[in-house]
Amino acid sequence: MDEIKLAALNKNLDRTIIKIGNVSVGEEFFVIAGPCSVESEKQTVETAIAVKKSGAKMLRGGAFKPRTSPYAFQGLGLKGLKILEKAKKETGLPIVTEVIDSRDVTWICEYADVLQIGARNMQNFSLLKEVGKSKKPVLLKRGMHSTLSEWLNCAEYILSEGNPNVILCERGIRTFETYTRNTLDISMVPAVKELTHLPIIVDPSHGTGRLSLIKPMSFAAIAAGVDGLIVEAHIDPRNAKSDKDQQMTPEIFADYMKDINGLYDAVQKIINKPKN
Repeated sequence: MDEIKLAALNKNLDRTIIKIGNVSVGEEFFVIAGPCSVESEKQTVETAIAVKKSGAKMLRGGAFKPRTSPYAFQGLGLKGLKILEKAKKETGLPIVTEVIDSRDVTWICEYADVLQIGARNMQNFSLLKEVGKSKKPVLLKRGMHSTLSEWLNCAEYILSEGNPNVILCERGIRTFETYTRNTLDISMVPAVKELTHLPIIVDPSHGTGRLSLIKPMSFAAIAAGVDGLIVEAHIDPRNAKSDKDQQMTPEIFADYMKDINGLYDAVQKIINKPKN
């Protein structure tokens, strides 16, 4: 890891804390929630209202969707960003949305509070440099075939352009397992904290692709010391245009939030327990 310079943990450097809206990323536990794709104003705004009511601190939603098939829903583009802007006005939740083209960074910054770099674009170096110049907080997802070293080197590209506001996101890697969509690598949470000062969150929705596994893997991430979680929620998952099998209904999300907040409090009591 000698090549990791700006991201490296340093005894003379505090852990990175990024202020986004009312959230201090790296200092307090938080959840980002929302639909995989922005499909309509009604769907996005109602989902935003629901997840905020249950305790989400930021709203995720894809206006641009890089899909495996060119015939799959690709997102609403600018219209989707304007819908996200309306959802923010309704709820006050900061917006996390993906940018897939370096040419789009400047104008997407007008709508987004956090620029997401998806797994497919983790090593899109021209895009990394461009978001580095933007100074906007960047959520950098781990590539599906990437090592820890490769992932942290991609963070270096952003940091080296003068943007210190990088959040790492473990979202599962591709293995020979077929039961889950990906293999969620929880070991990355403590590993990242051993090597870098950057905050790390986990995406159990894409990490597993199975609704029944999102809560257990969230529990595992919290026990490992994660800084936050990003999950998918939708007012009508059965009719979602993407990722319908892994999006929580508002009711499921409300129960999920109660349970993970309870576990987080319990874990903190153990961590902060006075030593005899």
